[in-house]
Amino acid sequence: MIYSAPPIDRVFIELGPLTIYWYGVIIAIGAFLGLYLATRETERLGLKKDLMIDFIVFAIPIAIICARIYYVVFEWERYADGPWTDIFAIWEGGIAIHGAVIGGVLTAIVYARVQNISFWLLADIVAPSLILGQAIGRWGNFINQEAHGGAISESAYNSFHQYLPDFIMNQMTIDGVMYHPTFLYESVWNILVFILLIVLRKYNPLRGEIFLSYAITYSIGRFFIEGMRTDSLYVVGDLRAAQLISILLIVGSIILIIYRRTKGNTVKYDHIEASKKNKNKKKKQGKKSNKKK
Repeated sequence: MIYSAPPIDRVFIELGPLTIYWYGVIIAIGAFLGLYLATRETERLGLKKDLMIDFIVFAIPIAIICARIYYVVFEWERYADGPWTDIFAIWEGGIAIHGAVIGGVLTAIVYARVQNISFWLLADIVAPSLILGQAIGRWGNFINQEAHGGAISESAYNSFHQYLPDFIMNQMTIDGVMYHPTFLYESVWNILVFILLIVLRKYNPLRGEIFLSYAITYSIGRFFIEGMRTDSLYVVGDLRAAQLISILLIVGSIILIIYRRTKGNTVKYDHIEASKKNKNKKKKQGKKSNKKK
């Protein structure tokens, strides 16, 4: 469908030689909201307040580096003949969420051992924050006019896309052609996954199953949405890297849930909070008995 509209300026603000892009601002907003949510949950469980802040200090830069490495590896032909500095230009876009998750998981494994806490507990706390950050971060792709699908047909526009806000469809118009806002589809899906994980948390599942549920549900949406995108990273032929990893994550997570349950994993997610309450009850009972004496 042919259309004409001016794009949103990718620059948020310029301070002398320093240029701050909307992409970075949006990613930062997602990270701060995710940190706030995870910190609140950490405090609810009775863990030390600085646990998440210390983790994020290491996790965010490592995740960004891994996300960029992942993207550059699969797009090496794009960077091989250009200036080597382009490899570091993440403000231009080009970071892969699967690479970020890999970096984050590796950081969490090491951090959990150092802090002497369960990796699965840490992963469960972080999972809702991670998917919320992904939902917000997709709007950075919107500003950069990337991660979109193919051209929208007139019939598709008349049946659905005409009801979307004009600012979204205007930004998804590139060189006069209107494209599917797959960034929006994934952002909405991620918000639904976020809600699901918050509801699941209230039912106090077995430890690790909030994170594994995140891996399954996010990957289901990503598999189908990835098939609509025009900027996918490919493994071999028409096989998209994100779709392959999504399948592996879905199958692997289901197997892990079954395996851990059959092996007798009965530790609940928030047993720490229950232990804390029991300790407080014992202290109160001890104080009452002392008063009676």
